[in-house]
Amino acid sequence: MVIIGGGIIGLSTAYYLKQAGCKVCIIDQSNISAGASFVNAGYISPSHVIPLSSPGMVASGIKMMFNSASPFYLKPRLNLDLWRWAWAFNKSATAKHVTYAAPIIRDLTILSRELYQAMKDQKIFDFQFERKGLLMCYQTEKFAEKEAHMAAVARAQGLEVKHFDKAELLKMEPELKAEGAYYYLCDAHSTPGEFMQSMHKYLKQNGVTFYTDEPVLDFNQVQNQVQSVTTTKQTLACDELVIACGSWSPLVAKKLGVKLLIQAGKGYRINVHRKTGIQYPAILAERNTAVSPMNGFTRFGGTMELSGINHKINPLRVKAIADAAQAFYPNLTINKEELADAACGLRPVSPDGLPFIGRAKHFNNVSIAAGHSMMGWSQGPATGKLISEIICGQKCSIAIEGFRLERRF
Repeated sequence: MVIIGGGIIGLSTAYYLKQAGCKVCIIDQSNISAGASFVNAGYISPSHVIPLSSPGMVASGIKMMFNSASPFYLKPRLNLDLWRWAWAFNKSATAKHVTYAAPIIRDLTILSRELYQAMKDQKIFDFQFERKGLLMCYQTEKFAEKEAHMAAVARAQGLEVKHFDKAELLKMEPELKAEGAYYYLCDAHSTPGEFMQSMHKYLKQNGVTFYTDEPVLDFNQVQNQVQSVTTTKQTLACDELVIACGSWSPLVAKKLGVKLLIQAGKGYRINVHRKTGIQYPAILAERNTAVSPMNGFTRFGGTMELSGINHKINPLRVKAIADAAQAFYPNLTINKEELADAACGLRPVSPDGLPFIGRAKHFNNVSIAAGHSMMGWSQGPATGKLISEIICGQKCSIAIEGFRLERRF
């Protein structure tokens, strides 16, 4: 089994294939030490049942796309794939789609949460996994109404949500300046880098072979089967191929004639390695900023920047995250060194907020696992489990119809 991609999706796929008794190798163009799987907020969030493509998002996005410091930014450029994606995103941004997508997102994320829990309980390697929930905090009436609507959607999906007023919230999180919050008890969080390093080490110790710093150049295809993968260093035979390389998946899949509507959505993070007094994961609604108390530090993250595949750091966007943090946590000051240490990662964003998970059409040994948008960390183990079940001919843990590659937009 050859897996292209060493992020959370690729490692999770290798983990479950190895459990099924398969011989597995992972190819990655990097050394598996950075990227979206390392810089995300660490949320495992069944609460996030509303897809990015939802009513009002297009209008909001148009307003924000002209501000390079806004939470959402689409860099205008002449790129046919981008405009195809944007057209599909626009078609998906409907109430009907939210109704359809919400239970699909819920089921995939809850499955993932339970799989994280199982790994933690089995103590095969150590990592932070805490069921402390998630606070969706607001400072204005406008966002109080917005969060109330989102909470109603979550409750309709059977998720437990509580509302805290200002006084109740202060007892829970004394450092927080907000008028209220919706508390999602269904959520958990972790420290991504810690998990990735531990999982990587565990897989290597248990027979998974890693080929790092090896971009994929081509495939040897005979009829409806890929027989080998050629990298910059070697050619590897394969009986099964999994493409799980995040925002690069469309570029790799294209070599096989497989089209994936995915755009890279850049997100940023700032780490504060000192006591902040912050105890609970939170999203700062007005600023679209995530806050995570991780193992040894606090992380602040956010933004969705659709500017192609690049790792350029925009200081304005980093500062916007710091400003958001300080607006909600007045006693916190993020210093110049912490700003300078900011990092980014590229999320693979599908146009309808649902990932692509399944067999590629016209191939009997190629599977795709990509397009998880901002939910890759939340849905990684579940995706790996599903891919292993597909390859091994087992009944899938949940329905996978909503993830099919050939769905219409």
